[in-house]
Amino acid sequence: MKNFNFFAVCLCACGIVSVQPRSAAADAHVSDGQNVPCRGGAVPKVWNPDRGDHYVNPVLNADWSDPDVCRVGNDYYMTASSFNCMPGLPILHSTDLVNWEIVGAALTDYPVPGWKDRVQHGNGVWAPAIRYHDGRFYIYCGDPDRGIFMVSAEDPRGRWSEPVWVVKAKGYIDPCPLWDEDGNAWLSHGCAGSRARFKSVLFMAPMSEDGTRLLADSRIVYDGHQTQPTIEGTKLYFRNGWYYIFSPAGGVPTGWQVVLRSRSPYGPYEERVVMAQGKSPVNGPHQGAWVDTPGGEDWFLHFQDKGAYGRVVHLQPMKWADDWPVIGTDDDGDGVGEPVMRYRKPDLPSSGVFQPADSDEFNEYGIGLQWQWQGTPSPYWSYTDAARGMLRLYSVPVSDGYRNLSDSPNLLLQKFPADDFTVTAKMTFVPNPQLEGRGESAGLVVMGLDYSALVLKDTGDGVLLYNAVCRDALDGKPESVGQAEEGPHAGEASVLLESRALPVPYSDRYMSTTVPPVPPLAYRATDVWLRVKVESVPHEGDVDDAVCTFYYSTDGKRFHRLGNRFVARPGKWIGAKVGLFCNRPVTKNDAGWLDVDWFRMTK
Repeated sequence: MKNFNFFAVCLCACGIVSVQPRSAAADAHVSDGQNVPCRGGAVPKVWNPDRGDHYVNPVLNADWSDPDVCRVGNDYYMTASSFNCMPGLPILHSTDLVNWEIVGAALTDYPVPGWKDRVQHGNGVWAPAIRYHDGRFYIYCGDPDRGIFMVSAEDPRGRWSEPVWVVKAKGYIDPCPLWDEDGNAWLSHGCAGSRARFKSVLFMAPMSEDGTRLLADSRIVYDGHQTQPTIEGTKLYFRNGWYYIFSPAGGVPTGWQVVLRSRSPYGPYEERVVMAQGKSPVNGPHQGAWVDTPGGEDWFLHFQDKGAYGRVVHLQPMKWADDWPVIGTDDDGDGVGEPVMRYRKPDLPSSGVFQPADSDEFNEYGIGLQWQWQGTPSPYWSYTDAARGMLRLYSVPVSDGYRNLSDSPNLLLQKFPADDFTVTAKMTFVPNPQLEGRGESAGLVVMGLDYSALVLKDTGDGVLLYNAVCRDALDGKPESVGQAEEGPHAGEASVLLESRALPVPYSDRYMSTTVPPVPPLAYRATDVWLRVKVESVPHEGDVDDAVCTFYYSTDGKRFHRLGNRFVARPGKWIGAKVGLFCNRPVTKNDAGWLDVDWFRMTK
């Protein structure tokens, strides 16, 4: 049974169940792959933007890139880009725009040809828009290689529809729908230079009232080459007889926020820069959502690119002047706002102080909503046992042509939740003794364009724990063993861990007396606590480094350094992530496993 003492030992039984993040849907069923409802927020331990009568930015200090938000009554719902990570299109909820929780995901599978053949780093789900129309929620999303699709739901916490392809066209990205006051439906979007070989223009098209198809081809309505280069990320609104397109320009880490307006969706459009970095510490403040409150306040949520930490979400005050928005504070009165780092909270009721969950005790049937797989998951990868309070990850055969962990879709990862934090995981590694040549591996990884991991590897003579480092992983570079540092804070390079024999699972009295008995497998278990400490270290420019130091313990009390310090890098269009893995080098008709008792984030 689960022992909630920090130094508990967990030994678990075996079974197979489809494991997806816990859905907040009310109609969850184990039989069809849905899981028990669970709150996706937690009391903040590593980051808290709520300071009583005011807040500090970022309100979400994690990689919720390209955020969009809509209000329905007193509730705000956010979604964000998810690229290759699954489940995709996360759904967050707030009542006060400061405290957010994860309540579900709109995309549990991505049924397109070739998607599951390999890990699709940086591809797939780009820059969504979420809207509410006629009793239904809609999310429109661009896939730069395929076109624009839509999913919808009556309850954003529940099941969403299968993707509907509104238009198939390579290079179309960043869509946003609008149902205007005349009952017409419109779709704005941009284009990806990496696919279309053309960018810095925005498009508009009429759409069917049900939002499932275009009524005419998209046409260019704005060209930003001369004044707003790399304009993209459209968000389409209607106010006071004006059609507005809110768009970022200037590039992800260094850009600014632009607003276009016209009396017609087809233009001509006037343009204005409404927010830029100015003297603030917020580089590239742009791409996000305008929302209002029931009391008439206006607010804007946008991202800031923080390198390895990803694109974090800021909340800015917003006001209107002569039918133009001003975002942030405009101290010099030129109409161009600057981001605030501290401000009074919106005049909204709060449901409590919480942030998206990060730690997981694995005490429910299903993993927490904060987890994402590096690729589309399989029911053979994992099993949660709420009665025992553990997650079991089965070793997955690596693919043909495997190069490093960037090729493993079965990495179970979550976002960096703050600038400074520590992850500790209690785990038990049980390799399959039948594997020829052994070689199963499992552990804790910080994943990005480079990665570093604490690896438990079955050598046949025991379990070796070492620090693996891979530079330029997505380019197929091989791993190397991290070297121990020299000096007073030196850590070990590797260590051979002790293991214990597991009990024989059945008795001789059940064996046949007429045929030779099959000897039980000699499973051995290795118990270990793995830890990584992430610290923000100033670096030249606007973005700090995320410096990672790895530790291990065999008793949960005394932790020892292992390997060298590692400077995390972001992934392809996403921030660095931290999480778990379990692989095997050969295909065999059974697997070893990694039992994870708990995964905890602390300051």
